[in-house]
Amino acid sequence: MHYSSLLPDVIRIAEQASEKVFSIYQTDFSVQFKDDESPITAADIASHDIISRALRNLTPDIPILSEESASAPWGERRHWHQFWLVDPIDGTKDFTNRTGEFTVNIALIEGGEPVMGVVTVPAKHEVYYGTKREGAWKRERNGRTRRLHVVVPPEEKRVVASKSHLNEETRAFIDNLGPHQLVQAGSSLKFCRVAEGHADIYPRLGPTCEWDTGAAHAILNAAGGKVRTLDGDPVVYGKENVKNPYFVASGSWY
Repeated sequence: MHYSSLLPDVIRIAEQASEKVFSIYQTDFSVQFKDDESPITAADIASHDIISRALRNLTPDIPILSEESASAPWGERRHWHQFWLVDPIDGTKDFTNRTGEFTVNIALIEGGEPVMGVVTVPAKHEVYYGTKREGAWKRERNGRTRRLHVVVPPEEKRVVASKSHLNEETRAFIDNLGPHQLVQAGSSLKFCRVAEGHADIYPRLGPTCEWDTGAAHAILNAAGGKVRTLDGDPVVYGKENVKNPYFVASGSWY
């Protein structure tokens, strides 16, 4: 498949969802909680509905796995060689806390690998996107587009970490890197900071699910980076258990 042929439509779909998310963000929205005590708002549901409906129209033969409809049984999913992986809002806590650092994520997974990713930042009107073998880009608020590349890190590594999930294991990993600066960011923007050369490494020694990482993982790969488990294996998608192992996202240097 030529992923670039689908990319403009997927960007458009993500932007439509982002516009709706941002319109709700500007209101006095209410917050509810799911069974796992994670927050959910009307923006999560609206984004899911927009993306799911549009992707079904665009590619009716490609199944969809979204955080807000993660109910497809493993007996069905185990046969999916290719599927859309969607997080309608990554960083709902950032949404409810009004930090602006939440994203809309759409990834295409093929053979366990994220081969296309689109990440929009509704509050900043920015779009990151990338495809396998064709590179990664960022479109700024003013419409300017630039290609993304990971960079060779300086001696003092720039480590990007979660604002709300910086646990003791992650702190110990970071301390072992030696001299470093801590660059904090929310949601899948942590991957994007590495992809655009604003950070060098993102260790995540804490729980995440496939939809949290797939789109930004694809973008980082397309920018020349990688995402590996602590054992050095690639992080893969389409598993029976949708939880990710602990991982390190970085440029090719690590």
